[in-house]
Amino acid sequence: MMMTNTSRPSATIIAGVREALRAASRGFHFHVNSNQGSFKDGPLCNKRKSIVPFKCPIRHIPVAYSNSAASVTLKDQCRPSIQLLREKKIVPDSDPPSSKDMNLLYEFFDRSGKLMVLTGAGISTESGIPDYRSPNGAYSTGFKPITHQEFVRSSRSRRRYWARSYAGWRRFTAAQPRAAHYALASLEKVGRVNLMVTQNVDRLHHRAGSNPLELHGTVYTVICLDCSTSISRELFQEQVKALNPKWASAIESLGGGPPGSDKSFGMQQRPDGDIEINEKFWEEDFYIPNCQQCGGMLKPDVVFFGDNVPKDRADKAMEAARGCDAFLVLGSSLMTMSAYRLVSAAHEANAPIAIINIGETRADDLVSLKISARCGEILPRLLEMGSIAVPSLS
Repeated sequence: MMMTNTSRPSATIIAGVREALRAASRGFHFHVNSNQGSFKDGPLCNKRKSIVPFKCPIRHIPVAYSNSAASVTLKDQCRPSIQLLREKKIVPDSDPPSSKDMNLLYEFFDRSGKLMVLTGAGISTESGIPDYRSPNGAYSTGFKPITHQEFVRSSRSRRRYWARSYAGWRRFTAAQPRAAHYALASLEKVGRVNLMVTQNVDRLHHRAGSNPLELHGTVYTVICLDCSTSISRELFQEQVKALNPKWASAIESLGGGPPGSDKSFGMQQRPDGDIEINEKFWEEDFYIPNCQQCGGMLKPDVVFFGDNVPKDRADKAMEAARGCDAFLVLGSSLMTMSAYRLVSAAHEANAPIAIINIGETRADDLVSLKISARCGEILPRLLEMGSIAVPSLS
């Protein structure tokens, strides 16, 4: 920071600026409520947002950042409010689990032999990845995910999808496993989980040490719809960048925010890793790589809406559901039929069903136990009750 006034600022001003800079180091984005100037976003700012008002005479502290941070010009005597705008909360509100709920869940685990676990987007919201259907989810902003038919039939839809997905990739892959992911990995290691199935495409379970069946695939792999060749997503990202160097450079400078965040940034993170961006960034002069083996169409290895889960994957999950002794749902509303039919099959086989999810689910009338709380609060407490160690979080 460069000070452009030699008079000594007051202690109030110094304290306010220090707080602002501490927030900047944590990745907050600044706005200065003044017609005279504003903080512009820079590499240090990742657009996380919360309102933290700060008012003071700022004539002593006109600030000029270098290109590595930001640029500010403020006139003397102005009294702007510095605001730190925090991203819209991703995890839905809920009460902590009661002692009664925890005891009932422990009994559910204690009685279960071959336990099947199904996880949904609600287990990853604590990692900063939004879900679709909660009050704070993507659907609350009017977002409509791409369908399989749109992707295959429309070159414009493919350009839009891949441009948005490229833009959101770095932020999406920066998400880290949280307590619920590690707790499940611990349960697997001690043999308490017979099979874990996840609807998520984020690979956070893998990074925590689990080996789930990915019901809806993963965005970490890209496949050819013509010859079935698969490549890593990182390789695909490099191919996109090579075809669109100027575009990629411009997009990477914009950053991203979660659904519901200030749209002035032009970008909003989505549950499957893509980011909402203005069409001017992809409508023209954006090129999609083709399969290097056959020249065919490339698609993320995920089950889009309107597509079917691959038969071998669906059969394996269904066999486990019909043969399990108990079925646990974590963070899923079960609105997709591919997930709901697994719970229904377990119910028909007389397996008790427990659901931990904030909000209603499609299978609420089938359950033996329903707890509306965060998975990241409940699972670590469950393991403590059973004296099962959980890896510490750094």
